[in-house]
Amino acid sequence: MEWADFLANEAAINSLSPEQTAAFVERLKTENSGKSEAKLASELNIGAAAFKKRMAEVYEKFAKSFPELATSNSRGKLEKLRACLTAKYNGGQDAQPTIKEIHQNIPPAVPFEKFVGREAKLEELHQKLQKKLQTSRQVAIVAVAGMGGVGKTELATQYAKQHLQNYQGGVCWLSAQGIDVSIQILRFAELKFKLIAPDDWELADRLRYCWQNWQQGEVLLVFDDVNDYKKQVQPYLPPESSRFKVLLTTRLGFDRTLPQLPLGVLKPLAAMKLLKSLVDRERLKSEAWVARRICKFLGYLPLALELVGRYLDTMPDLSLEKLLKRLEKKRLEHEAVAKANPLMRYEYGVAEAFALSWEQLDENAQRLGCWLSLYALADIPFSVEAIEDDEQELYEKAIAQLQKLHLMQWQSKGIYRLHPLIRLFFQMKLDESSSADEVKTAFVAQMLEVAKQIPQQPKREDIFNLIRHIPHIGEVATHLSQYLSNEDLILPFRGLGHFYYGQGLYQQAERWYKVCVEEAKNRLGLEHRDVATSMNNLGVLYQSRGRYNQAESLFQQALELTKHLLGDNHPDVATSLNNLGLLYQSRGRYSQAEPLFQQALELKKHLLGDNHPHVATSLNNLGLLYQSTGHYSQAELLFQQALEMAKHFLGDNHPHVAGGLNNLAELYRSTGRYSQAELLYQQALELRKHLLGDNHPDVAASLNSLAVLYQSTERYSQAEPLYQQALELSKRLLGDNHPHVANSLNNLAILYESTRRYSQAELLYQQALELRKRLLGNNHPHVANSLNNLAGLYFSTGRYSQAEPLYQQALAICEQTLGVGHPDTIKVRGNYARFLREAYR
Repeated sequence: MEWADFLANEAAINSLSPEQTAAFVERLKTENSGKSEAKLASELNIGAAAFKKRMAEVYEKFAKSFPELATSNSRGKLEKLRACLTAKYNGGQDAQPTIKEIHQNIPPAVPFEKFVGREAKLEELHQKLQKKLQTSRQVAIVAVAGMGGVGKTELATQYAKQHLQNYQGGVCWLSAQGIDVSIQILRFAELKFKLIAPDDWELADRLRYCWQNWQQGEVLLVFDDVNDYKKQVQPYLPPESSRFKVLLTTRLGFDRTLPQLPLGVLKPLAAMKLLKSLVDRERLKSEAWVARRICKFLGYLPLALELVGRYLDTMPDLSLEKLLKRLEKKRLEHEAVAKANPLMRYEYGVAEAFALSWEQLDENAQRLGCWLSLYALADIPFSVEAIEDDEQELYEKAIAQLQKLHLMQWQSKGIYRLHPLIRLFFQMKLDESSSADEVKTAFVAQMLEVAKQIPQQPKREDIFNLIRHIPHIGEVATHLSQYLSNEDLILPFRGLGHFYYGQGLYQQAERWYKVCVEEAKNRLGLEHRDVATSMNNLGVLYQSRGRYNQAESLFQQALELTKHLLGDNHPDVATSLNNLGLLYQSRGRYSQAEPLFQQALELKKHLLGDNHPHVATSLNNLGLLYQSTGHYSQAELLFQQALEMAKHFLGDNHPHVAGGLNNLAELYRSTGRYSQAELLYQQALELRKHLLGDNHPDVAASLNSLAVLYQSTERYSQAEPLYQQALELSKRLLGDNHPHVANSLNNLAILYESTRRYSQAELLYQQALELRKRLLGNNHPHVANSLNNLAGLYFSTGRYSQAEPLYQQALAICEQTLGVGHPDTIKVRGNYARFLREAYR
């Protein structure tokens, strides 16, 4: 018996845990005698303290067999244990009785320290096999089941080796795919126990003779790679006796009557540990992030990880980044995963391993696997109930086959998943078929129907219903866009943009809106209506993020293109006019915005009639402009008309209605009608939370608006938590660099100044000013507002020399951008005049 096997036996005899066994074996290996505990701990990928603790536990357990260990110091314990074990191994006079030979034919296994991530599974398997059964004479049977390449055989091998001492009656390893199993059993009995039954007996009688005369002690029978329990296992089981334990490895999923140990892929850390056992540590350390990406690409499948690890070991100059790119391009056809390494006991590459299961599928199951491979690598919503009645049973059987062979995982009712490499395998099989284009076209058409259901401003209910489909629409947009017709080209991109934009997830939305513009230009040419639509959508997003110059350029291009393609009288022209007007209003260019809003309103009325949701939108926009320019009575009338129209067409529960309530509340607050404003603000906030959820930019805006009202009425304790919530929510959703964040900083600073917390207020005013300058430019009304507020703080705290230039800058900006008669200009001028009276009297 080899020293390593002897150590494994001793670990089993002394009931060491898998973790203790790893530390024990590593510490007592001959080649490690000169290494420090810290070095060995590093090789086991654990801390030095953890290694020391495990070895202390080992000494404690071995002290039951070698009492002299109890009185030795730390270093002495190691040397004493080594001496005792060496003597026992050599059969010396001071050793324990020589270990009785246990007959076995276990195949070679990887060293225990390289068998990672399965410690808990080994323990669970042992517990299942040793569990006391209701009938004491019953044979214990456990099936280790999982997809090809997951390491079922290696788990069984490691278990048999590590627990050899538990099976004094021997371990008989049987290949279900080899020669007849009965012949394998008879040969083992003959070679190991000299049991030879007469040749003229029936096979069943010869097997019975072997079982009856089998060596005493518990016996482990391993049936490896079973794909037909009834033919490959059942006829050869020993008569009922609790000393016989049967372990199966199989790709099949049996029903619940047979105890099973499902074996999945490795955890990410264990996958990295496996890779480290095969590839130089420093090499992995230098490209650690890429190594993790390789593990993820391989789906943490042990077979694939070992193949790639061994491949990298033979290519010392190949960077991990380059290998990952090649794997992503060639996928399962790359030689790193396509062929078995000659040093490995496993004889298949990844695709070959999966092919063994593929060949057991019927045509319907194969077809379904190929269809599912077109979905993204995410939860797949696939409901049989949505299929026509006469085909439901076929699909149910196909799903059952895929699940039974572990080619698909059930997540929850109607939700499934594919392993990343199984998905690539199915895609490969689909591309080999003559119907590949037809299948992909049908899949794209199905996803388009879902994309069409995404509204421009999705509500919480919409998000809940659509979220599981979003990754798969993204898969169509990213990898299957060639199967989109010109007419439908922008639908998935636009739908994805709307889905994220409507939730305030602007970064994700930008990606899809930008790709939409690029795809439309490349496929449809520069002069196409969908190009203008795509530019408008991207422009709206840029405006929301405060990137006004980019937005203005897109809006102007879209307006010019729309007029050129559709003429001056078209709803799309009204949309472009409206978008450009909103941008000008955002930048304080009211004189340019007003005629655009009026043109858009007249055009919509002319084309759609006086009563239409789009007309209500234009009324609201024009009302906002009038409010900004101090024309409150005109604004109020427009807001009221727009709100009534929105309720009539959209119902009381709609984001546009919440926006209308908020606009009217803002007007009431501006004109001192606080009780009316408060009621509408609260209604708008509750409606937005109900429709959009608590985490949405519109909810942050409502919180901010209500806080402004409370501050205006000196209810500071109510205002402050709302400001803080709004600021935190805006930062989390929009990022630190956004005009809404600057507004929240400014408003909270006003509150701090009102409650005489001047140092806190000054810091926030300065932050808001710098942010507004950076995002909006130096000559913007919001910058003037920040300058005015900071000047007021300096004035209040007697720092006149700092206040005066800020007042002058603020007034100059207001007069230039808003005009001398604008309410904001008048307010700043009044503040400056009061400062001059006080400062120089």
